[in-house]
Amino acid sequence: APAAAAAAAPPPPPPPNPLETSLLVGYCGAPGAKALGRMTGDLAEASRGLRRQIEAFPAGRPITPVVELIATTVHRSPGADGMYRSRCDEGTVRDYLDAARALKGLLLLNIQPGRADFLPEVKAYERWLTEPDVGVALDPEWAVEPGVVPGKKFGRTTGAELDDVARYLGALADAHRLPAKVMVYHQVAASVVRDEQLLHAHHGVSVVKVVDGIGSATAKKATWKTLMTTMPGHVRPGFKLFFEEDTRRGAALMSPADVMALNPAPAYVVYE
Repeated sequence: APAAAAAAAPPPPPPPNPLETSLLVGYCGAPGAKALGRMTGDLAEASRGLRRQIEAFPAGRPITPVVELIATTVHRSPGADGMYRSRCDEGTVRDYLDAARALKGLLLLNIQPGRADFLPEVKAYERWLTEPDVGVALDPEWAVEPGVVPGKKFGRTTGAELDDVARYLGALADAHRLPAKVMVYHQVAASVVRDEQLLHAHHGVSVVKVVDGIGSATAKKATWKTLMTTMPGHVRPGFKLFFEEDTRRGAALMSPADVMALNPAPAYVVYE
């Protein structure tokens, strides 16, 4: 129904592109799923936690808060259409967009596609992507081939498939006269994105590659170094930290100063 699709709060006037002028720092999450990140439950309380996290970053560069909603969630069971994923409802997107706007930040819709392809999953949220402050985060670790059950082994994507999404988002931004869409792709291991150079630059979209390496600072830095070598020149770097997994064996979570000392310095830092 049209009423259900109405955006909750009017968007603030958008900056030309927050990636040009600021560092992005975010929390990810989804309703009722603490394992997916801290942006869950009471979103106002979660947002206060994100604000505290942002305050720990070195002074000097403006910071734009990011709310990364796991919008399409992968499952181990096939579901009605056999795609091993479900999409969140309009009310959930609206609640998370409200939280992002209360922070004067951005909402990213994270896609874990299961056996579906990225482009149709992204297009399913087109009504939200025509908002000036909503982008996407693609998670190819959960993009599996026919016959594969998600979670049994890493999924994967290609630069060409990412390019299809980037082209679509750029055209959408141009058609609706929106600021550049932020498009993130997460990468946990080299095998997860093949032929990365086939992801080209497009007007109307700004792409960030977030390295999702898990473990100690030493392990994370090694994954960072490896995955930075294949990143296309027009793509900005991003870094993910895990409150639980990174600290399991008594290791300390990397501090904001540690993260910003990486080379190249991340443009987006996200916490799960």
